[in-house]
Amino acid sequence: MELFTAGICFLLGLVLIVKGGDWFLDGAVWIAEVSGVPRFIVGATVVSLATTLPELTVSVTGVLEGEVDLAIGNAVGSVTANLGLIMGISLVCIPSPVDRRQFPAKAVLMLTGAAALTILCRGGALPLGQGLILLAVFALYLANNLRDAARSRAAADAPRRVKCSRCQAALRLGMFAAGLAGIIVGSQLLVDHGSRLALALGVPASVIGVTLVAVGTSLPELVTTLTAIVKKEASMSIGNIVGANVIDLTLILPVCAALSDGRLAIGRQTNVLDLPACLLAGAISMLPPLATGRFYRWQGFALLGGYAVYLMLLLR
Repeated sequence: MELFTAGICFLLGLVLIVKGGDWFLDGAVWIAEVSGVPRFIVGATVVSLATTLPELTVSVTGVLEGEVDLAIGNAVGSVTANLGLIMGISLVCIPSPVDRRQFPAKAVLMLTGAAALTILCRGGALPLGQGLILLAVFALYLANNLRDAARSRAAADAPRRVKCSRCQAALRLGMFAAGLAGIIVGSQLLVDHGSRLALALGVPASVIGVTLVAVGTSLPELVTTLTAIVKKEASMSIGNIVGANVIDLTLILPVCAALSDGRLAIGRQTNVLDLPACLLAGAISMLPPLATGRFYRWQGFALLGGYAVYLMLLLR
């Protein structure tokens, strides 16, 4: 009976995620059209902040309940899943050029966050004082996005912006919020029941954190990316992934450190495998477009292959 209930909850979560992703992306595109802000910026701010709520919720809850390994594994593993799995799928399907005015700064800040986190955690802990360095990177990221959004709005021609009535605006924003709620609730259903099954099979919490929970809490990014592929909104997809990664790397763990009496313990698996894998995935995904101005299909295959190797190393 318990397995039957878990299966029903899993299917319900899947339905909520799929439909929620459709409404959520449509709402995000509408926000971009109405505001005159480019889709990449909307993806890197509004969409990424919204889709990282599951990671933040799960990690904070994990720390408060004493499951520190799960909390850390979720935050770091979500970045690796976003790059290795989700961006890998996106690049295999839609290799695209990047906006040289907006992409480089955000890519560099993402790589800076990954490198800084790897270095700061080498001692086996992340003190809150050092976590402030990561928060500074997050502040720079927000400032960069706000500056780019202001410039884009100033440069946009008024006729190019979509106009709508208050009723239409309320409907669109309502669909955006309902889509986000569907994604978050659906993701939570999948993560909760999947985690229980894994724990029942004796899988360690650290492995669950960087695999099942990390992929589960990255489902909003995955759904947004798959919906963007179908709707040919590559900029929204890439902006969402980059933005979500910056938030995961520079905001979630410092918050967890503050909730852990100012010092977040970092396990051996995180230092030896999870953080290096995260940094390598970041280099494969960000360095080529920084150098040439476009993403390539081979990057997608390399990211997917690297993620498969990472999972095999975890589960051996």
